[in-house]
Amino acid sequence: MFENSSEETAYHKLLILYILYKIKMDLTNSQITQVVLETEMMNYFSLQQLLSQLMESKFLKIYKDSDKEYYCLTQKGLETLESLMLKIPIDSANKVDHYIKLNKESLLAETQVKSSFVKQSENEFIVNLRVIENQSNLIDLNLNVSSEKQANHICNNWKKNASHMYAEVINLLTTYKK
Repeated sequence: MFENSSEETAYHKLLILYILYKIKMDLTNSQITQVVLETEMMNYFSLQQLLSQLMESKFLKIYKDSDKEYYCLTQKGLETLESLMLKIPIDSANKVDHYIKLNKESLLAETQVKSSFVKQSENEFIVNLRVIENQSNLIDLNLNVSSEKQANHICNNWKKNASHMYAEVINLLTTYKK
């Protein structure tokens, strides 16, 4: 399929960019790895090397949120992908598209609900709770609590019950009458 290894490397880099473009959300290293390995596009070690190269070339960038690092396309990465997308074989694109269609919800569930806390002083912790949809905050709530135990408890409850709690908050805010 490829005449030389530099063509194969370029193809695999395009596939990584394509995955992030088609899924329309930022992914952690483990999520990208899951997509690549389950679609049998390349091996783990090649993927890690290519991610590093894409970062160095400024096609991808990493940001940290809720103690996780997320990869996202840069403008340069998006422009490069758009100009070279036709170089991706249709069967490879279809394989990625099919995988995303079947697994996007489970990948999205991992990244939509976020909770973290920061110690401000001996008896003050700021808890941040968020629900994100399509890279926009549906809710971003900061609470000031008095113990690390309470902060941990709130974060764990949020992770388990965020959709129900979010619906309750919306209901309370839209129906409350004094």
